[in-house]
Amino acid sequence: MRSTQNRAIFVRVAAAGQGARGHAASRETRIGVVAATSELLTIDDVYAARERIAGRLHRTPTLGSRTLSERVGAQVHFKAELFQRTGSFKPRGVLNKLSTLSDEEKARGVISISAGNHAQALAYASAVEGIDALVVMWQAASPMKIAAARAYGATVDDSPPDIPAAFEHLDRLVEETGRTLVHPYDDPLVMAGQGTVGLEMLDDVPDADVVVVQVGGGGLVSGIATAVKALKPEARVFAVEPELSNALAASMAAGESVTIEPKSAADGLNGPYAGPNCVRVCLDLGVENVLVTEDDLKEGFTFMYGRMKLACELAGAATAAALLAGKVPLERGNTVAAVVSGGNVAAQTAAAILAEQ
Repeated sequence: MRSTQNRAIFVRVAAAGQGARGHAASRETRIGVVAATSELLTIDDVYAARERIAGRLHRTPTLGSRTLSERVGAQVHFKAELFQRTGSFKPRGVLNKLSTLSDEEKARGVISISAGNHAQALAYASAVEGIDALVVMWQAASPMKIAAARAYGATVDDSPPDIPAAFEHLDRLVEETGRTLVHPYDDPLVMAGQGTVGLEMLDDVPDADVVVVQVGGGGLVSGIATAVKALKPEARVFAVEPELSNALAASMAAGESVTIEPKSAADGLNGPYAGPNCVRVCLDLGVENVLVTEDDLKEGFTFMYGRMKLACELAGAATAAALLAGKVPLERGNTVAAVVSGGNVAAQTAAAILAEQ
């Protein structure tokens, strides 16, 4: 990684009733300390991440869907990251970050915040590296994901009542404990690790000219776009978010990171803000935004279960949702590579969604 430094990151908080561009009625809020780059993330960073994590994670499969291909008039392939260790792509970025820590940083331990998938990834990877991990979650987070993070070995602080309070609590704990923050998406090393998904997608589907990625905070799509645009500049990269959790789309429209109040049932996509580094990468690389409704998500979820036989969570079905709803502009003959992640869904949640359809 080139010139980096730790700095406090601030984002704009839109006032109630204002859109993403309502800067005059916004305020600034501190959201933690991450590494900030003086240059864009590059393909070399993604290649370096691939070397660091090589042999430590699963090489997940890419699966075709004849049914969806016929429906949308393009060849559709799904990168099944729900089969990754801990059930999502998240360990890629975490392992890349942890591999760069000094012995002193490792001894102090690490800390992060998560709705669940990053928590599990940090817990797992920290246990592998012999590092003590503390994860901040919140009272409404998935009990299954909280239990899994603890089972992997992390200490979980789920005392905050909601997401905003959790981020404030994280900020205090970082300063009080001296632990190294492993940001769930806005750290360039985490972003580079997630970019290895893009390398594998193009290895498996070299003709892909449309890449579709679900978005919570933007780390995955930033990393994938970095890899894809370097190797196939003509390819289009689409970032899919719920209408009720559109932090990246709002931030790209505003030209800077803004916070939102995420309310989607897809908890894995409920980032309260898009990372400033992620926003910058997506703007510079021409990532395109797609928004899906809650009904779209449920239809995508049902399709993944019924036709693909993939037990993904609602967030993991976002890319299928966008394709099924016709919200990704395709031309006949396009080849689509889409991510499916994660796979940490409670049986009761899956049953309730499927029963509605």
